[in-house]
Amino acid sequence: MNIVILTGAGISAESGLGTFRDEGGLWAQHDIQDVATPEAFQRNPDLVHGFYNARRAHAAKAQPNAAHRALAKLEKDWRHNVDIVTQNVDDLHERGGSKSVLHMHGELSGALCARCGKRWKAPAVMSTGDLCAQCGQPGTRPDIVWFGEMPYQMDRIAHLLAQCGLFVSIGTSGNVYPAAGFVQQARMLGARTLELNLESSAGGSLFEQRRLGPATELIPTWVDELLS
Repeated sequence: MNIVILTGAGISAESGLGTFRDEGGLWAQHDIQDVATPEAFQRNPDLVHGFYNARRAHAAKAQPNAAHRALAKLEKDWRHNVDIVTQNVDDLHERGGSKSVLHMHGELSGALCARCGKRWKAPAVMSTGDLCAQCGQPGTRPDIVWFGEMPYQMDRIAHLLAQCGLFVSIGTSGNVYPAAGFVQQARMLGARTLELNLESSAGGSLFEQRRLGPATELIPTWVDELLS
């Protein structure tokens, strides 16, 4: 049985990385329209770069937690495929040992040329004057999917959902599409569904099973049950 796991900000929260939509989250501290849209970047690239430079520095200091490590263990020891589709832009899954990770919203570690589409590894600090490594033009941006843009690797994700026997959602709010619709896709294609979350998500009622609690407690316990 193949497993597809969707992860959101909740799995990294216990590593010290803030979630978005809860009280005190990133969107309570920053207006989305100022830092997370293509229009914001055109209007004030210095502000946008400053926001993501701070997030990049914060993420670099964070360490994978027990939930990240448990998913890596599951991938290593499960007899079939385990694929992680993450809404997160940090690299804690990879540093926790996971190999099959799809970043549907991009990565803080990536840079993207807004002119020619060239991608490369981002420096620790990006600035408005940075030039593209390929076309030599200014306008480089974080390789992040902003609001109003299409998430990455959607065809690959649809293929994985069609092939899985179990779909698991971990630490997501259930408010952001298309990820919020993955549970319905998986159920329509015959997969079992499970939500592991601190509290029920907006789409919690769509899951066959639900377990609530901290990710660092829920995930290792669930993985141990699967592998036993």
